Amino acid sequence: MLKDFNIGVVLAVKDLQKAKEYYGKKLGFEEEPSNDPGGVLYKSGQSKFYVYQSQFAGTNKATAATWNVDNVKAVVDDLKSRGISFEHYDMPGVELDGDVHVMKDHGLEAAWFKDPDGNILNIVKM
Repeated sequence: MLKDFNIGVVLAVKDLQKAKEYYGKKLGFEEEPSNDPGGVLYKSGQSKFYVYQSQFAGTNKATAATWNVDNVKAVVDDLKSRGISFEHYDMPGVELDGDVHVMKDHGLEAAWFKDPDGNILNIVKM
């Protein structure tokens, strides 16, 4: 059954070299070996995600990838030190603590940022 397998993230970008700078150097992910000249595979924890060039990059208006972390504020602070800017969304029942959205009724904390192509990326503590 499909539910028994791991899932991966696939992100479309307009400029693969620019994406390598962002995901590799700015965010600190290391490229995994691959024979695919059209994209790059990165390891994140025990999972992997694939970044590839597409004319449709940045057209998704919803969250494209999420990392579940132990401490949202610590990850936000690290990413801010690397020059990452965070998005602020106005949502019912959500308080903003700096760049962290706090959903007290659900015990969640989250922060969103965008890559250079407008892909919406998210870090969350559930």
